[in-house]
Amino acid sequence: MSNSSDNPAHEETCFHCGLPVPPGADYPVEIDGRVHNLCCHGCQAVAQAIVDGGLTSFYQHREAPSGRPEELIPEQLARMELYDQPALQAGFVAVDENDLKHASLILEGITCAACVWLNERHVRSLPGVQDFQVNYSTHRAHVTWDDSQLHLSDILKAIASIGYIAHPFDPGRQEQVQKKEKSRALRRLFVAGLGGMQVMMLAVAMYAGDAYGMDALIEQFMRWVSLVLTLPVVLYSASGFFTTAWRDLRRRQLSMEVPVSLAIGAAFAASLWHTVLGQGEIYYDSVCMFTFFLLASRYLEMTARHRAGQAAEALVKLLPATATRLVDGRTEAVPVSSLTPGDIVIVRPGETIPADGRVVSGESSVDESLLTGESLPRHRALGDEVVGGSLNVESPLEVEVRSVGEDTMISGVVRLLDRAQAEKPRIARLADRVAGYFVAAQLSVAVLVAIGWYLAAPERAFEITLAVLVVTCPCALSLATPAAVTAAIGALTRLGLLVTRGHVLETLAVADQVVFDKTGTLTRGLLSLTEVRPLGALDRQEVLDIAASLARDSEHPVARVLAMHSGAPRPVEAIRSRPGQGLEGRIDGRLYRLGHAGFVAELVGSDPPPEPGQAHGTPVYLGSEGGWLARFELRDRLRDDAAEAIRALREQGLEPHIFSGDAPAAVAAVARTLGIGDWAARMRPEDKLARVRELQAQGHKVVMVGDGVNDAPVLAGADVSIAMGQGAQLAHASADMVALSERLQVLPEGVRKAHATRAIIRQNLAWAVVYNLLAVPLAAAGWVAPWMAAIGMSFSSLVVVVNALRLK
Repeated sequence: MSNSSDNPAHEETCFHCGLPVPPGADYPVEIDGRVHNLCCHGCQAVAQAIVDGGLTSFYQHREAPSGRPEELIPEQLARMELYDQPALQAGFVAVDENDLKHASLILEGITCAACVWLNERHVRSLPGVQDFQVNYSTHRAHVTWDDSQLHLSDILKAIASIGYIAHPFDPGRQEQVQKKEKSRALRRLFVAGLGGMQVMMLAVAMYAGDAYGMDALIEQFMRWVSLVLTLPVVLYSASGFFTTAWRDLRRRQLSMEVPVSLAIGAAFAASLWHTVLGQGEIYYDSVCMFTFFLLASRYLEMTARHRAGQAAEALVKLLPATATRLVDGRTEAVPVSSLTPGDIVIVRPGETIPADGRVVSGESSVDESLLTGESLPRHRALGDEVVGGSLNVESPLEVEVRSVGEDTMISGVVRLLDRAQAEKPRIARLADRVAGYFVAAQLSVAVLVAIGWYLAAPERAFEITLAVLVVTCPCALSLATPAAVTAAIGALTRLGLLVTRGHVLETLAVADQVVFDKTGTLTRGLLSLTEVRPLGALDRQEVLDIAASLARDSEHPVARVLAMHSGAPRPVEAIRSRPGQGLEGRIDGRLYRLGHAGFVAELVGSDPPPEPGQAHGTPVYLGSEGGWLARFELRDRLRDDAAEAIRALREQGLEPHIFSGDAPAAVAAVARTLGIGDWAARMRPEDKLARVRELQAQGHKVVMVGDGVNDAPVLAGADVSIAMGQGAQLAHASADMVALSERLQVLPEGVRKAHATRAIIRQNLAWAVVYNLLAVPLAAAGWVAPWMAAIGMSFSSLVVVVNALRLK
């Protein structure tokens, strides 16, 4: 890599290509907070493209200076070709076992469902592209391609050729894109609203003038003022409609923007002509109102999309921004994005593990609750795997990085979320097919109406044709399902149910059986002290006092439970924690140990007493140099809302079952407490799957609720699968939903939301169909003026979006 210094003028070689910097050259670029002087405008343009794309990790990954660019115009093409370099792809491209590459992209320029359809159809037609799905809610796309047939830059250029911009997904860039999209939408909405209010005031005056008389010069003056006020609305606020319509027509596609643009353009052109002539109808008020209400409905829909996509962004942010890398015995702070497989990182207590990897030195307890739902920290020692995003609790660890970028568990989580919103329910696919023909039918009707009225009453032909174009609303039909699904997924995420498959809402609404695993599902996964059994001369309270004193300053969940039962705390000296084993300390000069049986046995010098026959909990022993003192049993217990959740599910028509691998006595106790008649114990995963298949063979729709790991086969086999926990479960494609909340009550709430979503979708589709069936004949008969059509069409879209937002 080239030399660099804080002063770019002192650099002798180009930071980008490594060639000498000519005397007097001044081509500075700031890279990672440091300004470098490059040798030419070409290197400056390419380096700036890397910086703008948020891909400066390229300079850490590359093994040699970059080649000098030969062609740099246009700049966008140079930027796209950079994405083909393996060093640059290391941060966002994953390669599967079939040597197919996968990447997540951000798409700019998506305005409606038709844009999604156009991009998917266009990119999937490229040779070498195996799959391409666009998430309409987040404007993110997932692409799978064979790099031996085409490169990523070819895909990006193909997207650019139809008028969209694509670049690799980056959480920060995604947030910037959304802010820019929202700011642009608000500006256009403001201009349309301000212009519309002024034009409407003039229109009311002119309508009154028609009724009560108005001087011709004043009327003509108002026409010209209305024209001036409408110009910004048409040229700025409505410009997106014209751009998209022209792009679609060039591709020989009919999107909903085509009739919208025809209506706005024709109304404005006719109004302009009549203004110049000084006679005839003008439609400036209709143009402004139509544009304003359409933009308002799309702004509401965009807001719903952004909120629904926040769950994925929050998961991405679990990873820290920096890591401490160990190089030749010294440490250095580096961005997490610059880590590569094989790097050794040091993770101190209280720090978050920056990447998936393996422990190569040290032992500690690692809190994976944010990722796996496991309430107890897991002991990790030499050779154990650790997951990026988990928290180191006790002692320093040295971790060898195994997975980075798209190969990490967090990236897998985000891909599942993208898949959920990209996949469309059956009713949504049907609506998309209908909407595709709707525009063609709408234009055909408009042509027939124009011909009919031209023959019958030529003076009214234009006005009525314009009303037909405006009043019909393909937007409502296209928004009916995605608006509801987007709002529902966002609402479920806030409830604590993460949707990972698109069919869930549709299937969950018709399910009639729900199967539960027991441990960690119906039970809390949190320990409580259920038994204290003294093993020596000390009584129950004395052993509790000693144990609580040893555990008082520990953050371990088991220690916290015991510390809560202290009666008379005692001073402890030389307290020492053994990660994954227990605690050791001196009280009144005597050495005590609290923890696992083997750990305490090392001090006592003998094996612990045998376990009681009915033990079902976690044993914790207390001993000293004089012998065994006590055995504490900590058990998991039912979730507080388990009974209420089961009762609510029954009321919703779902019959509960328990299929567990636990002992019969433990499962029977839980089933009896919850009033569940059908239960089975000592079941292996394949046994659970067989029972689910039996229920399905009887015509039932089955929901399976489990831990997402041990129950992977049955989760995959159920009609709807719900994993309890937050991470490892998410990484399993077998789970359709993940319960992020600790409350079981989110399950009946999720079922209610699924029923509500299905009802909202049906209401929206019914409204869209009924509205168009009524509005088109009325407009074609000449009973609807253009300004009334503008209000009706915009109102139709607003009804659909606002109705969907009720799900939030």
